[in-house]
Amino acid sequence: MDRRYTVLALLALGAAPFAAEAQQATKVARIGYLSTSLAVSPQTHEAFRQGLRDLGYVEGRNVVIEYRDAEGKVERLPALAAELVALKVDVIVAAEGTVTALAAKQATRTLPIVFASAAGDPVTSGLVTNLARPDGNVTGLCTLTAELVGKRLELLTQAIPGVSRVAVLRLPGALGERTEKDYLKATDVAGRALGVRLQFVEVRGPADFDMAFSDMTRASADALTVLPANMFRREHRRLVDLAAKNRLPAVYTSREFVDAGGLMAYGPNHADLFRRAATYVDKILKGAKPGDLPVEQPTKFELVINLKTAKALGLTIPPSVLARADEVIQ
Repeated sequence: MDRRYTVLALLALGAAPFAAEAQQATKVARIGYLSTSLAVSPQTHEAFRQGLRDLGYVEGRNVVIEYRDAEGKVERLPALAAELVALKVDVIVAAEGTVTALAAKQATRTLPIVFASAAGDPVTSGLVTNLARPDGNVTGLCTLTAELVGKRLELLTQAIPGVSRVAVLRLPGALGERTEKDYLKATDVAGRALGVRLQFVEVRGPADFDMAFSDMTRASADALTVLPANMFRREHRRLVDLAAKNRLPAVYTSREFVDAGGLMAYGPNHADLFRRAATYVDKILKGAKPGDLPVEQPTKFELVINLKTAKALGLTIPPSVLARADEVIQ
């Protein structure tokens, strides 16, 4: 054989593995992103994307994210989840809440699912069978919010000494039946332990807000706590405005309420949870099975207090409470 052709053949053989590696490196992963409302908390969705970027994923180059937004209408979630399954995405991210994750799980028992911030206990909610070894096709991160209800009430009574009656705003059906029962039980237990009377106030939608706050005022509520619901987060500015109008000090579930003028919030750092969800996606794309990845519980919690709001309400937050705050908005 001509020596020139021999060299060329050897070069071609040597280049073959590199060509294969290049082809594999440019494989585009497809992520389905199921959300009850992308408008609820844009910073958490951006945190997920940043988490992917930190791991080397670039949208349009080696990853594509298929977004499905229910726009606050949870009844649309099953159909949207089915769309993602039909697209044969590599993994589905259930962006907010237990109801989103349950809708994804009902749509597929084979495609991997990562929930980014499931409220309450994923075992009692039916998402997984075990936190340490979920089995099945579902895993992710939970917020353990039911356990935090008592902490929020405690902080409220410490920040406002003398509180005796607290209104509890809730949206029936927002969390799934089992999780909702856990929340209500935890709230009742905390109220009894702290010696405060609770007034549970239900709303079905934003149209009920005005009446709900009128009921709180008529019942002489001293303060307010808001149970988790994506609708509340979506309408956080209006809730904060109504609390201010009715001069009700309130503790909320996440910091966007305080950024909008609410008095205080305590809960998991949701941006951190969504960044961590990206690591789950990365592991699954690299071959890990969801059932082998333990459900992660939050490690970062934040207490945020708005002193400007406290002043407007005529309140002086005790130094002992301020000292515990991760951020104080002046």
